[in-house]
Amino acid sequence: MSVVTSLVYDRYLAGQFPFAIVSMDNCSHNGEKVEVSVKRIAKEWIERGFVEAGFLNYLSDESKISFPWSMIDKITPRPSEEVKAKLDEISLEDMAPLVTSRNTFIAHYVNAEVPQYLVVEDKFPNGRPALEKAGVYFTTRDTVNNTETMKVTTCLNPLHTALAVYGCVLGYESISAEMKDTELKALVEKIGYTEGMPVVVDPKIISPMSFIKEVIEERLPNPFIPDTPQRIATDTSQKVAIRFGETIKSYMKRDDLDSSKLTFIPLALAGWLRYLLGVNDNLEAFNVSSDPMMEELQKKLAGIEAGNPASYTGQLKEVLANEILFGVDLNKAGLADKVESMFLELIAGKGAVRATLKKYLA
Repeated sequence: MSVVTSLVYDRYLAGQFPFAIVSMDNCSHNGEKVEVSVKRIAKEWIERGFVEAGFLNYLSDESKISFPWSMIDKITPRPSEEVKAKLDEISLEDMAPLVTSRNTFIAHYVNAEVPQYLVVEDKFPNGRPALEKAGVYFTTRDTVNNTETMKVTTCLNPLHTALAVYGCVLGYESISAEMKDTELKALVEKIGYTEGMPVVVDPKIISPMSFIKEVIEERLPNPFIPDTPQRIATDTSQKVAIRFGETIKSYMKRDDLDSSKLTFIPLALAGWLRYLLGVNDNLEAFNVSSDPMMEELQKKLAGIEAGNPASYTGQLKEVLANEILFGVDLNKAGLADKVESMFLELIAGKGAVRATLKKYLA
């Protein structure tokens, strides 16, 4: 952000020319985050005498500087070894992916899917290219936000997380392979179509039903996107409040819906808690993906043994009441007992995860 701020300051010194600073980061309210960051840095620089005082006025003048929000959607997995092998065949050197200390992967190439969506707030004080001719959606800030909400809370991300945690426990190494699994495919269909769509946010520019249909029928089953449940399971504690909690809260706000009747979202949450034990459905240990709350959560689950339901003595109760974690106190949503009961079924013994999925998805 300091580099971005420095570049904008160069433009200020050159004549205070208008400029749009467009974030392409895959996070909600990305333009707002960039705006807050750049203005904070500029303010500090002014206070320390590094830049002219007028710089902050320039950044705050919407006729000069804008920070459009955007929503980007294109599944881009970790660098594929298959792609690397093909690049090696044509003698492109140094293509080996690097693994960072945070277990993220960086490479000189990108493997990604064909479907792609880019929705951008149309706020450009100095004009812009006609990128709508190439499929970019230019629209209002509210529509950008609604498109992001549609994707993240209903049509894609909740399905991804459900596949991730159950995929790891059931020994899968690719999302596309999971979509051939009768129970797992049914699970994401139930989470999306049955429980998500009644409260989906409709951005109007993209049909939620068409979007989720493409996700379930084309994008997730694509064998040429070597995405793994292990990658998607990373940082799940930071995701469940948005990916599932928002739908639960929407049910709680509606007089015609009852959050306590939800079944498949609670099954996904119980699956995540079962995943945290780090033991697969054959009762063999596996490595859980990195997560900033992993140590804290596993301490709260201490003593629970997969395959031994008697080892459960209420360790989940405090976790299920955590509004920050789930976006809502699951007790108030009428779901805590249901998640707890499902969890007990999932730890009943060898093969219990598969049996529980079959029971609820029959």
